[in-house]
Amino acid sequence: MTAGPEPGDPDFPARRAPAAPDVAALDEAVVRCRACPRLVAWREETGRVRRRAFRDQEYWARPVPGFGPPDAALAVVGLAPAAHGGNRTGRAFTGDPSGDVLFAALYDVGLASRPTSTAADDGLSLRGVRIAMPVHCAPPDNKPTPAERDTCRPWLARELALLRPTLRVVVVLGGFGWQALLPVLADAGWRIPRPRPAFGHARAVELTDGTGTLRLLGCYHPSRRNIATGRLTPAMLRDVFRDAAALAELKAED
Repeated sequence: MTAGPEPGDPDFPARRAPAAPDVAALDEAVVRCRACPRLVAWREETGRVRRRAFRDQEYWARPVPGFGPPDAALAVVGLAPAAHGGNRTGRAFTGDPSGDVLFAALYDVGLASRPTSTAADDGLSLRGVRIAMPVHCAPPDNKPTPAERDTCRPWLARELALLRPTLRVVVVLGGFGWQALLPVLADAGWRIPRPRPAFGHARAVELTDGTGTLRLLGCYHPSRRNIATGRLTPAMLRDVFRDAAALAELKAED
């Protein structure tokens, strides 16, 4: 019997992701990954040093898996976990200002059970929505390298493949996610328009694979800077998710 790849092997994602039979197994494999030495060192060092406000908390300090049901009709593709957000709490967009804005918008549109996300065990659930990331480890300065993005790509590819039977819409938060996602979709058989569509807020692109349709919606990332400067407002974010929910045929709960 041939031994499987070790989590620290550079090819661990490429060899392990395609073998995941379902989303739960994929998430378990993601959490074990140590393929990118720079990211491993950074996430673990951040967990040891900690921010003063969280000095008494135990940091997750591992790759952060996706979050949401395995039969989602709407995927949200971000960038990477925040050093003191997802890297601390173990859940995407949880415990940081970006998540505060994101989950409030999802709640307002009827896609989240509560408007805040503070901890992995806070009871929050998403309805018909799955949050995915091109990079699963917190990077220094929120900037993964192209090599780190490419090493992590098989996780995103497999996650979207597992969601494909129910997936109708993808909201992409920011240009990094947009550029990381398009090659994944092309490799999966979705026809990307030429010239390749550029990222833009409220940009809508319809893809087909010959049998079905997938709609992409661009949205500025709800980063602290974008919110502070007004480049993205809560109302703008709600509008994107309201459109996405309608396209995905997700109706607000009573």
